Amino acid sequence: MLKKAISAGVVHSLPEDLRKTLASNQAALAAWEDITPLARNEWICWAVSVKQEKTRKDHIRRIVSELIDGMRRPCCWPGCMHRTDKPLSPSQRFVLGRRTKKQRRSSR
Repeated sequence: MLKKAISAGVVHSLPEDLRKTLASNQAALAAWEDITPLARNEWICWAVSVKQEKTRKDHIRRIVSELIDGMRRPCCWPGCMHRTDKPLSPSQRFVLGRRTKKQRRSSR
C-alpha cells in the first residue's frame, strides 16, 4: 500500500509520530494541507522542540485539535528559531535571552 505524502515545513521535515497522527484524522489532515509551509514549520517546531516525550505527545494531540478548530499557527509561540533564512525576531531574542539567564542561574 502506498502512503500518501503529507506536506512538511520549510526547515523541519515531518516527524513520523505527527505524520501518523495527521494521517489518522481526515479533518486535521485537510487543515494541515490548507496552511502554508511556514505555518506547518511552526507547528512541527513547536512539537519537536520540547524536552519530554509526554509533552511532545501532548503537543501533537493539541496540533490535531487546534487545526480542527481552525487555528493556523501555534498560539503564543515565538516562532521557529531554527530558520536561517531570516534574522531572529525581537520576541525570539527575548526568549533566548531568558533561557540563557535561567541556564546561568541554574549552573551556579
